[in-house]
Amino acid sequence: MEFLASKGDYVRCFKRPLLLVLVCVIVLVCTDQDYYSLLGVSKEASSREIRQAFKKLALKLHPDKNQNDPNAHENFLKINRAYEVLKDEDLRKKYDKYGEKGLEDQQQGGRYESWHFYRYDFGIYDDDPEIITLDRGEFDAAVNSGELWFVNFYSPRCSHCHDLAPTWREFAKELDGVIRIGAVNCGDNRMLCRIKGINSYPSLYIFKTGMQPVKYYGDRSKESLKNFAMQYVTSTVTELWAGNFVNAIETSFASGVGWLITFCAERGDCLSYQTRLKLAGMLEGLVNVGWMDCGTQGELCDNLDVSSSTTAYFPPGATINNKEKGGVLFLNTLDAREIYQEVMQHLPDFEIISAASLEDRLAHHRWLLFFQFGEGDKSNVQEFKKLKFLLKDEHIQVGKFDCLSSPTICNKLYVYQPCLAVFKGKGTGDYEIHHGKKILYDIVAFAKESVNSHVITLGPQNFPDKDKEPWLVDFFAPWCPPCRALLPELRKASKHLYGQLKFGTLDCTVHEGLCNMHNIRAYPTTVVFNQSDVHEYEGHHSAEQILEFIEDLRNPSVVSLTPETFAELVQRRKREEIWMVDFYAPWCGPCQALMPEWKKMARMLNGLISVGSVDCQKYYSFCHQENVRGYPEIRLFPQKSNTANQYYSYNGWHRDAYSLRGWALGYLPQVSVDLTPQSFTEKVLNGKDHWVIDFYAPWCGPCQNFAPEFEMLARAIKGKVKAGKVDCQAYGQTCQTADIRAYPTVKFYPYQGTKKSVLGEYIDSRDAKGIADLLNEKLEGMENKGKRKKSRNK
Repeated sequence: MEFLASKGDYVRCFKRPLLLVLVCVIVLVCTDQDYYSLLGVSKEASSREIRQAFKKLALKLHPDKNQNDPNAHENFLKINRAYEVLKDEDLRKKYDKYGEKGLEDQQQGGRYESWHFYRYDFGIYDDDPEIITLDRGEFDAAVNSGELWFVNFYSPRCSHCHDLAPTWREFAKELDGVIRIGAVNCGDNRMLCRIKGINSYPSLYIFKTGMQPVKYYGDRSKESLKNFAMQYVTSTVTELWAGNFVNAIETSFASGVGWLITFCAERGDCLSYQTRLKLAGMLEGLVNVGWMDCGTQGELCDNLDVSSSTTAYFPPGATINNKEKGGVLFLNTLDAREIYQEVMQHLPDFEIISAASLEDRLAHHRWLLFFQFGEGDKSNVQEFKKLKFLLKDEHIQVGKFDCLSSPTICNKLYVYQPCLAVFKGKGTGDYEIHHGKKILYDIVAFAKESVNSHVITLGPQNFPDKDKEPWLVDFFAPWCPPCRALLPELRKASKHLYGQLKFGTLDCTVHEGLCNMHNIRAYPTTVVFNQSDVHEYEGHHSAEQILEFIEDLRNPSVVSLTPETFAELVQRRKREEIWMVDFYAPWCGPCQALMPEWKKMARMLNGLISVGSVDCQKYYSFCHQENVRGYPEIRLFPQKSNTANQYYSYNGWHRDAYSLRGWALGYLPQVSVDLTPQSFTEKVLNGKDHWVIDFYAPWCGPCQNFAPEFEMLARAIKGKVKAGKVDCQAYGQTCQTADIRAYPTVKFYPYQGTKKSVLGEYIDSRDAKGIADLLNEKLEGMENKGKRKKSRNK
């Protein structure tokens, strides 16, 4: 496929030559006041670590606590600005890549809260290890991991949220291991909360794979929360007796799943029902949980030498007659967490794959492999033993490989330290290394995504330098949080483009020379290689925008203009032609932010207005000649009049695709017809044409926003349906007769052989394409009805 690159931008940046001294000063200040250094965190810091660091500094440096320091306000603004940028995934990426100049369109950091807010309201659950604070980038992976989640969506300004916090912490400690307890700060994750339909705080939801989220409406006591949550723990506790006990123990060998059994006798304390159910949830898929009443099963308990209440773990293949030989483990505790930990320690570890069998086994099955370096490697944790059960439905096997047994294999796979990787059933050539958190839910999400996507790990041996097929390559560093956030989006995009574009990732901390060869200066840098053509992706970290970027490369919506093509296509354009041109500089951060919106706008204007861009770094003299003073400069060149070089500059505040499109459509000649009461009666009601009418009022904001959309509709249906507009402020009686009660109102007046009703047919849409599709459907229905009528007459 063929690709063509084009560039874009966002808010205003001044040209380098004009402000050389100022730019130099800014660079020096930014270098001295690095955002990460200001907060005292490393570049690989997580969102939680950044919040914690900022809170610590906020409590110390806040002007409320430093009223005698004349520099307190200015010093606090600096750390506030650093926090506002680093907490936001997209802004953080821009800052890492371009520094302060990449953020000139952002105004964060100018306002801050009181000291009391940071002390009592900020980051409510950041210091609670049992509660997992979820951000936008990790939320979906977490709740779709296969585990049961109970999530608290809260706002730091909500008093009820603070009232709930102590109870939520106690609840989290009690159900730790049974249910994942999460929290989402909707103040920092507004978009996520909006998408999830959260409109009040706190909102508590149960999430489980394969089930719709369930909202909790009860009182907020710990017992009520626990009773509600435990309903969704699907594990069961089996009552055992003489008839089924022996069979259960014997069949465990074949199933590979042992039994944890509580024997309840007169003497001693027996595990409560809630504790047994809790253990069943904690050990789901790994161990069966049961109980026996020694009061009714006395003979069996005597045979097992059980004289007082106790709990025992029977591993697969345990022998009842010789408990010591069978490996039966008796547990002298009533604490669910202690029992869970002891049982997990006795469960078998993952199978170690030998070097001789590795290639063959990876070629026939999907695998999640833990790479370790020697037997003493502690990279594994007991909780990871749940992976076999959680990945069973995806047919992913779990194992280990010791790199000390075969360093050559690990070197070939670019594995130089303990890690884990997914192999997709095609041998050692198709695999992906995990770079996320070493947490169960993150590993599960990675494994499920990876085996079903088409992203592979690259190195010097398989890097697509001169490959005939197009590749998307993500140059990244594992320590970079925006890099890690991008990886799941690449996996999603790869599924949509399978067979058209290959996807790979290159770790620049391992392959530094290869990254330097391609001039990679910041992470992540995502590049499309299409033989000799190279195109860098500058959009947001979302699969949707990556797909739009690829589509634009295949079918360019923006023309990259040179001075020669600008003169030919724009200045000497046809009389009825309209052009929009963006004058930009590649180094301008706001310019890069505009690029995806500019391309999106161009696709929406396709066939109506031509769209181009000029690289003013490459053609500086030309832009200077055209009197371009700053970047971006957006100009619209209207249909030709006596002044050939006439243009209009865009000065609007919003530079999203829809705002730019609405502004541009205002310069198109009107296709719709302005109607008076007389022409409405003569042409619409008594005429023999189909009409669609926009009833509006000049003062109405939604009417003004809809006007460009109606003109798009008028063009789309031209020749089939005529489009008209009625000003209801000027012709109120006409609108009243037509039963117009709100503005804008769109009505369809089809001609069916008789005079039309003044009421028409109401159309409940404000989208040009949607209305056009509806009208075409109605016209087709009328045509088919006419054909059937003629057929009956014959």
